Amino acid sequence: MKLTESSLAQAGPASPAAGHGTRRVVRAGRNVADRAELDELAQEVPVALEYNGISHATLLATPVDLEDLAYGFSFTEGIIRGASDVYDLDIVETEQGLIIQATIASACLNELKLRRRSLAGRTGCGLCGIESLDEVRRALPPVASRAGGHDPAAIVKAAEQLRALQPLHLLTGATHAAGWATSAGDILHVREDVGRHNALDKLIGHMLRHSHDTADGITVISSRASFEMVQKAAAAHMPVLVAVSAPTTYAVAMAEELNVLLAGFARENLFTVYSHPEYLGNKGAQP
Repeated sequence: MKLTESSLAQAGPASPAAGHGTRRVVRAGRNVADRAELDELAQEVPVALEYNGISHATLLATPVDLEDLAYGFSFTEGIIRGASDVYDLDIVETEQGLIIQATIASACLNELKLRRRSLAGRTGCGLCGIESLDEVRRALPPVASRAGGHDPAAIVKAAEQLRALQPLHLLTGATHAAGWATSAGDILHVREDVGRHNALDKLIGHMLRHSHDTADGITVISSRASFEMVQKAAAAHMPVLVAVSAPTTYAVAMAEELNVLLAGFARENLFTVYSHPEYLGNKGAQP
């Protein structure tokens, strides 16, 4: 069965009807009677990516916005240089999962063959399948940013908005989200997935496919900030990355090096800035 691009591509966030399934469960506990109910579970399926017929990676992902995932993953992994490098995209359903079959420019394919590796399970640490330390990080230029150009109130506003723009999470409690907001803090695009890396790749893929400028906005993620999340944001020229949870030391070091304002613990009216506090609109307390 071949799924058409039009049936899978969505301009807005995935609807609550997509990406989940219903299962009968038993509610039980201390001093309460057991009862049977219906529960909603987020879908998680194997998704294989092929480039010009060559298998390259297998992800565990929520099967919505898969075209965005293909573009975003291909771009943040350095497989393509832009949306125009993808000539065709088919998504094939099999008994084992889904296969994304991409046809890319020959120059990109040749480069891919030179550094081809086998990847698996990107929902965890993000490094499964990496064969050497040289493959851990990409060589990326620093992101263009400006001192005093980001309003703390806008960052708080974007983080607050993300909570209400996660229909799959509200329904299942099992997905992460990545959202892109304007410099004023208004979220315009959100993508969800059981994998935090996938959610960010879906967002980046959507921005790439529709030629949205990422240079003057705020990226908000519902997870912790690992080094790979920072690397993906930097690859997509996103100057501000805000996480609702904590960052890691490697993530902070990379954000400092790549000129990304990295913030964590964005909850209620507060957040913690770990790199480039000079990018905030008010000077605030100096480290």
